[in-house]
Amino acid sequence: MSPAGLVPSLSDETEIDLGPLASSLGFLFRVGQIEVFDMFFDQIGKIGLKPGEFSVLWVVHSNPGVRQGAVAEKLRIKPAHMTKLVRGFEDQGMITRTVPEGDRRGMELRLTTKGDAFVTDHSDEFFTYAKSEGDRLSPSEVDQLIMLLQKFTRQGGKT
Repeated sequence: MSPAGLVPSLSDETEIDLGPLASSLGFLFRVGQIEVFDMFFDQIGKIGLKPGEFSVLWVVHSNPGVRQGAVAEKLRIKPAHMTKLVRGFEDQGMITRTVPEGDRRGMELRLTTKGDAFVTDHSDEFFTYAKSEGDRLSPSEVDQLIMLLQKFTRQGGKT
């Protein structure tokens, strides 16, 4: 024991043993997300969006008239945060919200001409970046990881 009864500290150069934490899906997902976000901001942060924000615009672009709640549910965005995002996009002139005739409780989303141009102008850049996320893995490892994550998250579909 060190003075004052403290466990001795490791130097900065010492490898840190994570023990069973290194096999925790939650821990690995969190660290992986941080890695991916760091790469995102290094490579295309200049477009001024966060990855989740582009994802919302992309889904609306691909599904004109989609319900705001359906987008929030699919992308796992809390309703209050989704409302804030959509209002911000509305303020920027990127999205319009309309109340559908048959259901006054819902809200349909469409990109404006400006929003559509933004997605069109930046989608190649975004998806080229997305492909680079797996650069540390072989192509077959990337395919396997995507398949496993789609299964785990129940987000299967076209890749």
